[in-house]
Amino acid sequence: MLYLLAVSIIWAMSFGLVKKLAGLDSAFISAVRLGLALLVFLPFLRPRDLSPRAIVSLIGIGALQFGLMYLAYNESYRHLAAHEVALFTLTTPILVTLLADAFDRTLRPRALTAALLATVSAAFIVIQSATLQTTLTGLGLVQLANLAFALGQILYRRFRTQNPAVRDREIFGFLYIGAFLITLPFVLVRSGLVFPALTTTQITTLLYLGILASGLCFFWWNLGATRVNAGTLAVFNNAKVPLGVACSLLFFGETADLPRLAVGGALLIAAVAVAETKPRPV
Repeated sequence: MLYLLAVSIIWAMSFGLVKKLAGLDSAFISAVRLGLALLVFLPFLRPRDLSPRAIVSLIGIGALQFGLMYLAYNESYRHLAAHEVALFTLTTPILVTLLADAFDRTLRPRALTAALLATVSAAFIVIQSATLQTTLTGLGLVQLANLAFALGQILYRRFRTQNPAVRDREIFGFLYIGAFLITLPFVLVRSGLVFPALTTTQITTLLYLGILASGLCFFWWNLGATRVNAGTLAVFNNAKVPLGVACSLLFFGETADLPRLAVGGALLIAAVAVAETKPRPV
């Protein structure tokens, strides 16, 4: 759980930095971040202990969880306002729970309850009185991103369960290979080989986001995902929302509805408690 909490805090503190990349193509940002993440884990890659099928599976998981997720998520900003994107990402905990149950052919009411609580807690903070002007394209892109990220988490958990002897840092580079390969064609189609001129601030921001917020954080997130139950994993998919609001207050001088933040935070803590409570033996 500590891995998931640490990553949630880092992601929450990184929200304000994305504004520094305004004007850059979304596919370019995705490819650079994932390319930097790949460079971080490339030295640790140990393919000799894996079968070709396992390697293809890992590349596919990365292409789905990180590559497709980033492409759809970043593209959604062309069709939706930022608060609408934030609102429509809140379904991820429910998707994580339902996908885990579907693969295990079971239903975990406690995990689903925790996921619903996490969704309500984040929605309570995000939803404002402003009227939504949603487009179906934007809504579809965000849900595609949610599904890709949720499914990738569950598939990686299952892979590690089926391959307990492998070490996470020695295989994670394959995920970034898949993620980078799926974003690269979009960059080439949109800009060819002509890359934008970057300011020092943009370069520094991309390095931070690529190495830490994407590279190390995605690794820690999936590592944490293998060490908690599906309910707790689902809940933490929305932990970045109250943490992000809190960081905006503390570090970026923004304003927020404190009562909403307090209630949303309390609901999230309740969701974690529900997910972590073990059912009594019958």
